[in-house]
Amino acid sequence: MSVDAATVKRIARLARISVSEEDVPHLEGELNAILAFVEELGQVDVEGVEPMTSVTPMAMKMREDGVTDGDKAADIVANAPATEDGFFLVPKVVE
Repeated sequence: MSVDAATVKRIARLARISVSEEDVPHLEGELNAILAFVEELGQVDVEGVEPMTSVTPMAMKMREDGVTDGDKAADIVANAPATEDGFFLVPKVVE
């Protein structure tokens, strides 16, 4: 894929970036260099390589997944304009 001057101007307009006419050729070269590098990455053989979350092997810290109510029900509804039995009261909107 190659980027031309019209594409550079279109990208700048879509990104809402002001680009002068003398900067367009420089940006065109920069964008083409970036796209050439991305195309090179597509040629790398990654068969058998597992995805990584880090360059160093590490285990994620795990915790027990326990469900609690947080013991904060009264604090949560304290500033509500209307509550009943620890729940928010809202106006009826559907008949």
